[in-house]
Amino acid sequence: MRDIHARLKQRHHLGQFERQRPGLAFFTVPREYLRGLLLDLRDKEGFSHLVLLTAVDWMEEGLFQLTYMLNNRAEDVTFGIRVMLDREEAEGDSIHDLWPTAETYQRELKEMFGINFPGSPRIDDEFILEGWTDLPPYRRDFDSLAYSQQTYAERPGRVTHDPRAHMKQKLYPDGV
Repeated sequence: MRDIHARLKQRHHLGQFERQRPGLAFFTVPREYLRGLLLDLRDKEGFSHLVLLTAVDWMEEGLFQLTYMLNNRAEDVTFGIRVMLDREEAEGDSIHDLWPTAETYQRELKEMFGINFPGSPRIDDEFILEGWTDLPPYRRDFDSLAYSQQTYAERPGRVTHDPRAHMKQKLYPDGV
């Protein structure tokens, strides 16, 4: 894996190699170099399978982290390529033309995080959250408690127990 990273580093602006376990490593690349790197990984290094495209909301830093998980099945090696995006102008580059399955991931990230991928097919079509008009729910500034209190009526008969006190009462009904 380090040899692949070393070869790629000669041609691309790669961040530090971070090995997670045998067969899995991560590194970060600036957004403007992502597409060239992905093409190189697919066409020259045998990373033919897009395993996953996901995001992390680093709200305090004002960033989103996109992680592209690519696998080379012949070598049983997976790379996680991270790209940092400005949270306020969250826009990634569509890679649906490189891996058609990326279209689905990109639609999900648009709907759940608000990260746009211009040019991706059906990017603005409703996908999971039909009729949703609020802040994207996977953003860390989305308040799920406030949303549920404003959206759903309180139902009688539902009681919330402090888990510790509830279990103590169940296990020791006589208070012993």
